[in-house]
Amino acid sequence: MGLPIYQVDAFADAVFGGNPAAVMPLAHWLPDATLQAIAAENNLAETAFLVPSDQQAGRYGLRWFTPLVEVDLCGHATLASAWVVFNKLAPSLTDVVFDTRSGALRVALDGESGRLTMDFPARIAQPVAPPADLVAALGATPREVLSAQAYLAVYDSAEAVRGLRPDMAALAAIERYGIIATAPGDKPGIDCVSRFFAPRVGVPEDPVTGSAHCSIVPYWAARLGRREITAYQASARGGLLYCRHEGERVRMAGKAVLFLEGVVHL
Repeated sequence: MGLPIYQVDAFADAVFGGNPAAVMPLAHWLPDATLQAIAAENNLAETAFLVPSDQQAGRYGLRWFTPLVEVDLCGHATLASAWVVFNKLAPSLTDVVFDTRSGALRVALDGESGRLTMDFPARIAQPVAPPADLVAALGATPREVLSAQAYLAVYDSAEAVRGLRPDMAALAAIERYGIIATAPGDKPGIDCVSRFFAPRVGVPEDPVTGSAHCSIVPYWAARLGRREITAYQASARGGLLYCRHEGERVRMAGKAVLFLEGVVHL
């Protein structure tokens, strides 16, 4: 059996930037063990699988797998999946809805800018006492730590975030799916920078993480007193996200670029 596969660089204007995701359109769901094995074989931060709805055009079931586990929410692989829908599966569409573990997620295409805008749930992080094991694993003490699905470690400077050299084995032992490090932006037009570490689920450092911005954007929107946030994820590849906090939702926009397409043989 041959199945199509696309590798798309999400939150990128050109290949080799942003975050690569594998996207595999399916006619029906394969066994979970097969989906996980494909994701492990791809060895990318995420592989996304989508199946069209049999009741509504422009609607798909969507699931995301790291090399180790299935996850509840993934931004860059959602953006990549929308790119595949708009450019390969249904070019007449400019709006798509994905049914996921995190509810219905809508992605809209702006024909003028070429940006894809995702509508995601906000994950409001609450202040907590900085866990000693977290501080030790990060290797630098943040000014504050907050917690939602991931820890949010806030630093005073982008330089401090860029300079982090975490102990990945120690981070993997912390009972959170991931750890976000963030600080004020250090370049004109950039409100905040971040990095995201998730060795517990097989992703030591994710290049650009949409789901992390479900917490990053509400934090900086409240701190800066405005809803529009331009965020930069300061990984080696890097990526820009154009965001807006809207109460219980976060809108994130970016571009995506096709790197490869091929066939998976099972």
